[in-house]
Amino acid sequence: MSTTGDGTRAVRAGLPEPEQYEPTLPGPVFAAHFHLSGEPVGPYTYGRETNPTWTHLERAIGELEAPGEQVETTVFASGMAAISAVLLSQARTGDTVVLPDDGYQALPLVREQLEAYGVEVRTAPTGGDAQLELLDGAKLLWIETPSNPGLDVCDVRRLVEAAHAAGVLVAVDNTLATPLGQRPLELGADFSVASDTKGMTGHGDILLGHVSCLDPRLSAGVRRWRKVVGAIPGPMEAWLAHRSLATLQLRIDRQCTTALALAEALAERTDVTGLRYPGLPDDPSYPTAVRQMRRFGSVVSFVLADRATAERFLAGLRLVEEATSFGGVRSTAERRARWGGDAVPEGFVRFSVGAEDPEDLLADVMRALDASGR
Repeated sequence: MSTTGDGTRAVRAGLPEPEQYEPTLPGPVFAAHFHLSGEPVGPYTYGRETNPTWTHLERAIGELEAPGEQVETTVFASGMAAISAVLLSQARTGDTVVLPDDGYQALPLVREQLEAYGVEVRTAPTGGDAQLELLDGAKLLWIETPSNPGLDVCDVRRLVEAAHAAGVLVAVDNTLATPLGQRPLELGADFSVASDTKGMTGHGDILLGHVSCLDPRLSAGVRRWRKVVGAIPGPMEAWLAHRSLATLQLRIDRQCTTALALAEALAERTDVTGLRYPGLPDDPSYPTAVRQMRRFGSVVSFVLADRATAERFLAGLRLVEEATSFGGVRSTAERRARWGGDAVPEGFVRFSVGAEDPEDLLADVMRALDASGR
């Protein structure tokens, strides 16, 4: 695609060549099998392997992940399916994998499975590029930046350079940033992975994930894993996801702008501590984030006095839904410690900024904060 603007690219990505009297974006193809006489040659043979609706979406995501490059993308039924596909297609018994110890809460489940297969798992925090110390003899480095929910940022280029020098593959979980905020493949990563349930589709109604690669060999391993385990998206979900990409730049720009405004407002309050947002100049992650991120995401995290205060704050919000996801057009928030597993205080709040009018959202948050301390 010759266009360079994020908005234009998001609107046009993955569309087929125009055909007279055909829709701009063809509808979902519901098929378990396809007409297939003679020898099985051609792109579409059986519904667990390929589907034209996936093809359009995969091309679209590839255009966003690394514009101008030959990107191979594989879509999955969920973000967890995408994560598992990379880790379990690459690691073998006796290999070593390096994971963050402060990332997505489902990573411990993957670690348990890897160790059951005889894979050694090493962990270190995201901040301070601490995973650098664990690369010796590893097969794969898994990075999550910004980390969820702590919003630490690591230097992707630095980690990739060190990993590749040691013969280690690098995968980056880019869920929080999306390709409009950060492009891991352009930073040198071998795999860019995301749960598209979050910001990419942005409406809180689709479970989806993807893996993008520049190396066809690595992509083939991921695609084969999808075929073997059957972790495939439904055609309707894939079509809805592609439709949702058209508004990606509009959504992300509004959300990121409001997230920064919210972080700035929270920074002025004495009842808020532990404030994190990579786009704040005072944030510890800012110097690194500003070098590799184009937008800083929709998530802000902070700490209130205790569990009861956080619960009162959440209950007092009128424009914000209490939910355990992020990246949607409707703002959500939760007291993250309610799940266990994350090393966060009882009053830790993960706040996902939506597409509401900034003035309305900030007024709602400030009012709820004022009421929560009484």
